[in-house]
Amino acid sequence: MTAPVDGLGPPVGAEAPPPSGLSPDGREGSAGTAPTVGPASDFLRDLTEAGLLLETGVPGLYGRSARFEALIERIDEFVSRRTAEDGAERLRFPPALPRRELERSGYLEGFPHLAGTVHAFTGDERAHRALLADLEAGRDWTTRQRPTDVALLPAACYPVYPTLAARGPLPERGALVDVASWCFRHEPSREPTRLQFFRMREQVRIGEPEAVRAFRDDWLERGRRLIDELALPCTITTAHDPFFGRGGRMMAASQKEQGLKFELLVPILDGGGPTACLSFNWHRDRFGRTFGLRTARGEPAHSACVGIGLERLALALLRHHGLEPERWPRAVRALLGS
Repeated sequence: MTAPVDGLGPPVGAEAPPPSGLSPDGREGSAGTAPTVGPASDFLRDLTEAGLLLETGVPGLYGRSARFEALIERIDEFVSRRTAEDGAERLRFPPALPRRELERSGYLEGFPHLAGTVHAFTGDERAHRALLADLEAGRDWTTRQRPTDVALLPAACYPVYPTLAARGPLPERGALVDVASWCFRHEPSREPTRLQFFRMREQVRIGEPEAVRAFRDDWLERGRRLIDELALPCTITTAHDPFFGRGGRMMAASQKEQGLKFELLVPILDGGGPTACLSFNWHRDRFGRTFGLRTARGEPAHSACVGIGLERLALALLRHHGLEPERWPRAVRALLGS
């Protein structure tokens, strides 16, 4: 089974942009075909006109204003308060990971269309002159670059598994980790809920199968309570990751049938389905076997994670309570310290 994304999918009822080389109905097309990028949504225009998001000219790549960042910080602090008593180990990683770890994770088997890698120029002066000539002539100068040992992070939890595996067998109680990072997925879109760079906060549980499954199931209710406190409407449903190609349909059906992934959905965009703001993922022993994570008994460890999309929660609050946080319901403002 391919490793799940461990993150947040497209709005329900809204198809993700087709992967490169596929048409919208999933049939093979010409190689290198760019994903379809539609017009800006009304909500995106509202956000940019209010100065909350800043256009860069690249779909899915936006600047954030001080007001938007203040909201992200308050949401992050709210999550910290609600998880403080769990006793999780706090880890923070850069928005990148060693390319070899991305390759080991299985991500490229299921999601080659979402992955990003870091390239750099490594040539001599002659190669530099050729690069500048390409640039001046309007040719593709990026062919002069080479891949580095660094890949962009697709989900905040990915560095956790090799990090804990390097420590040796887990303690008898297993491990609980609080991790957060900027993440990247190549999904250029004019929908503000589908960003190419976004922040993910995760709670990761690793250990014996029963404890890990119980953690995931417990968070289904905890997640609902979090969103209820923010006075947002939500539903929780079984889900699947956006696997690539024909074979991906079979993997998606299997993932959904086994109940490995649930999503908490909040309506944000007009004319489409609700948007996944929290994701609840049970990996079974996939990462345990891949990275050599062992329980205290020496068995491959099971893992689960709860992914919280900080930008998506901010957008949900702005959509339902208005673009001026100072005018939100008093209970929500008190909860977020605003």
